[in-house]
Amino acid sequence: MKSSTTVALFFILITLGTSGCSYQGSLAPDENDPYEEINRSLYNFNENLDNVVLEPVADSYDLILPEILQTGVQNFFNNANYPITITNQLLQGKLSDSLEGLLRFTINTTIGLGGLFDPASNMGFMLKDEDFGQTLGVWGFDQGPYLMSPLLGPYTLRHAFGDLVDNVFSPLSYIDDTLTKYSFKLIEKVQDRSDLSVLEEELYSSFDPYQYIRDSYIQNRKYKIEDGLINDELEDDFIDFDDF
Repeated sequence: MKSSTTVALFFILITLGTSGCSYQGSLAPDENDPYEEINRSLYNFNENLDNVVLEPVADSYDLILPEILQTGVQNFFNNANYPITITNQLLQGKLSDSLEGLLRFTINTTIGLGGLFDPASNMGFMLKDEDFGQTLGVWGFDQGPYLMSPLLGPYTLRHAFGDLVDNVFSPLSYIDDTLTKYSFKLIEKVQDRSDLSVLEEELYSSFDPYQYIRDSYIQNRKYKIEDGLINDELEDDFIDFDDF
């Protein structure tokens, strides 16, 4: 694999939005990225880490675990983190969505055997995505500068602060046993990295992978603030990487 694949995260999923055609940007300065020189250095650090550690681990994971089991793993983490979405729907005044989210979480936790299966989607309770960074955007807070963080990947200042708050609402944060807690986090991020493999060709064809990631990330964050919905009809245009 080529070195330009680094959008992987070790501890958090990167979400990027992209169109179906190849991205051909320019190297012109971007007002959203006042720290571009530093950000590019951190991008290169993440890239090297991906090549040496994350990519080989994800490739081994794909080799060992069949796709059907990987789907169950992704379902489990989608469900385990769903209280984040439910809470932020409530904070945004989306009372109906919050109630539907609670029903989805209850159904998948019980009938879906702890979230390994997703019967709620078949009942019409579709997966949605809300976080506190989006809530701050709905409330009118500015996104702040674009930041490429070591290990964690792309953020805006608003999104970074929002992630800190979201940890309070994640049930996985309250696991008492440290080894168990971080084992879950590791498995989740290996699964996230595995899911990135199908997007590598798109990155290879970009004019500038760093700019591609930045512009796609910012575009996707704006999209999520508008409606926060991920469904089958939009998967080709707005791709959740992390999470990546």
